[in-house]
Amino acid sequence: MLSSYSEYLIHKKWMQQAIKLSQVAGDAGEVPVGAVIIDSSENIIAESENRKQRDNDPTAHAEILAIREATGRLQNWRLHECTLYVTLEPCPMCAGAIVQARVGLLVYGVDDPKTGAIRTVTNIPDSAASNHRLRVIGGILESDCRSLLQTWFVNRRHRVT
Repeated sequence: MLSSYSEYLIHKKWMQQAIKLSQVAGDAGEVPVGAVIIDSSENIIAESENRKQRDNDPTAHAEILAIREATGRLQNWRLHECTLYVTLEPCPMCAGAIVQARVGLLVYGVDDPKTGAIRTVTNIPDSAASNHRLRVIGGILESDCRSLLQTWFVNRRHRVT
């Protein structure tokens, strides 16, 4: 839940950056997902896009790569004073990593009806297995994020057939 319009504008700014990264991923043949992590002073700590195909690494999701970069940069595995922006609701693997990294706030663009593990298919942060209470805001620039993903998948299907 957003407390003010100015808070929405901040979230919109960082989600736009995540969308730019997702476009880079899509242009490279990856599922277009981007992630940005900022600190409490609104400085970018890390950013990444999906690299699963390019790196031949099933864990190379945007969120995982951004978390790795952020924890390395901060020299601390706890990201409790950071906000993670990601264009698509995280999958179970990423939701688990977000909880394990103690991310302070997760902001995502669009729900994932197939593998969403924050609130759509399952809810890892609020499960009994979670030892961290993650604050979550969904739906920031939702239509932009949805459109990007839908367009990418339509184009991908046309290239395959």
